[in-house]
Amino acid sequence: MKFVTRHLRRQDALLAFVALAMCLLYVRTADGGFPLDDAWIHQVYGRNLALTGQWAFVPGVPSAASTSPLYTVLLSIGYRLNVPFQLWTHGLGALALIITAMVGSRMATRLLPGRSGVGLAAGLALAVSWHLVWAATSGMETMLFGMWTLVLIGISLTPKSPLRGERGLSESVLLPLSLWRGGWGVRLHGILFGALAALATLTRPEGIVLAGMIGLVVLIVRPQGTWRGFAVWAVGAALAFGVVIAPYLALNLQLTGGLLPDTAAAKQTQFAQLLQLPYLARVLRLLTPLSAGGQLLLVPGAVVLVVILMKQFTTEAQREEETKNRGVAGAGYIPSLYTARWQALFDLLPLAWAGTLVLLYAARLPTDYQHGRYVIPALPAFIVFGVVGTARLLTISRGLLPRVLSRTLAISAGLAFVYFALLAGPTVYRQDVNIIDQEMVTAARWVAANIPPEETLAVHDIGALGYFAPRPILDLAGLVNPEIVPFINDAEPLWAWLQQNDARYLMAFPDQIPGDDPRDPRLCEVFTTGGTASPAAGGPNMAVYALAWDGSC
Repeated sequence: MKFVTRHLRRQDALLAFVALAMCLLYVRTADGGFPLDDAWIHQVYGRNLALTGQWAFVPGVPSAASTSPLYTVLLSIGYRLNVPFQLWTHGLGALALIITAMVGSRMATRLLPGRSGVGLAAGLALAVSWHLVWAATSGMETMLFGMWTLVLIGISLTPKSPLRGERGLSESVLLPLSLWRGGWGVRLHGILFGALAALATLTRPEGIVLAGMIGLVVLIVRPQGTWRGFAVWAVGAALAFGVVIAPYLALNLQLTGGLLPDTAAAKQTQFAQLLQLPYLARVLRLLTPLSAGGQLLLVPGAVVLVVILMKQFTTEAQREEETKNRGVAGAGYIPSLYTARWQALFDLLPLAWAGTLVLLYAARLPTDYQHGRYVIPALPAFIVFGVVGTARLLTISRGLLPRVLSRTLAISAGLAFVYFALLAGPTVYRQDVNIIDQEMVTAARWVAANIPPEETLAVHDIGALGYFAPRPILDLAGLVNPEIVPFINDAEPLWAWLQQNDARYLMAFPDQIPGDDPRDPRLCEVFTTGGTASPAAGGPNMAVYALAWDGSC
């Protein structure tokens, strides 16, 4: 037992070192900046919460533009402790990536016990996946939510079924088996699951979908052994979830009149035209950016693992039927659905979650920009499942050609992970950060130095401006000003709204101007960033315009 413990500690230390080193590489490559303007929105909310105690983008004007209240609270702690915000923010992301790698490693070992090295392979794949490193260093909640998804699945995966002499694990991924069955154990498991599900939902609203999926599987399989045990677990989970999430729901009701933050309606309205695409086209649109990496070469292994689990399901179903027909329980038979047959449902959870998240966004918000950042949290679970499937593919390959092909596939996947992690990923990350620094941050600093705070400013990308030039604003994205959502895509109503609210300046890219026309006679350009990164990527420069409502500059 000491050897096993020692081995796990060494493996965890290696995973932590690799994940931290990858984050440091990306941060150093881009001099500590953030690759999204939305990261600066989180900073503004976190700073205001720490310094004023207000949930507001503009102090004194409460708003619900933060999609991740838990992340906002975590950022505010750094400000309260006077830790440099970049160090604190990147540190949170690195910690989330480290935990993700550790939990993913244990999940892989649980899914394929007895296979030497599969846990380490899965953990390393997570630690070096460029999408996940990008997310961890993005200043966003993306990696934190990806971590919570694995933690939720991890505490829910039960040990392998002990039927027919099968040697299973005495523990699930993160918790002792005793918490699943009987007495206070099942109560504590339910309470813990509910609390963690609430934290996941407070990180991203779609966390509740994963909690529901796991709850459905638990209902079907009933690892507690009895209906009473399941009821106790479910009540504990529901109560804990409600207690943890209630304050945030009350805040949203107070600020917006609904349960979701303003960003939900604003984003969906802004990208409503994408919903006109066929559903399959939307799914492919989201999968395309996720395919850039070694995870694409894990697809064959994932398919193989699905086939194996389905075969397990049907085989065990036949055996159970034969046992019932003989009228005897048979060796090790458990008279409930907690058998090797239904174990497949638990084992399929990682892939089911990854697919569900993509399908959900395809239905509601099929935008693929920023490397598919909304669906990046699907990758941790898929990578674990794909690594395990690839390992199974290596073990079942028979004959010279199948063995050569399976090993070539596994080696190619490993090399692809390394290539994207060390070469392609840092280049993309540096370009993303340079665009934000040269456009949003540069424009915000110019505004701070040249436009008095009392002059009303309209802006689309509000993050960097709110951080470096805090002032009352008119938000063309509808996050701080949700009243524009009904006409957010209509140029003339937007212009009328700006004039009615006495807007004096406008800061935007050309395609963010109402009507998308930078030659509109109401626009008098007073500053352009002149950045090089955005034009090199095929994009424009951001400009600041004085607004001449009489059409005369």
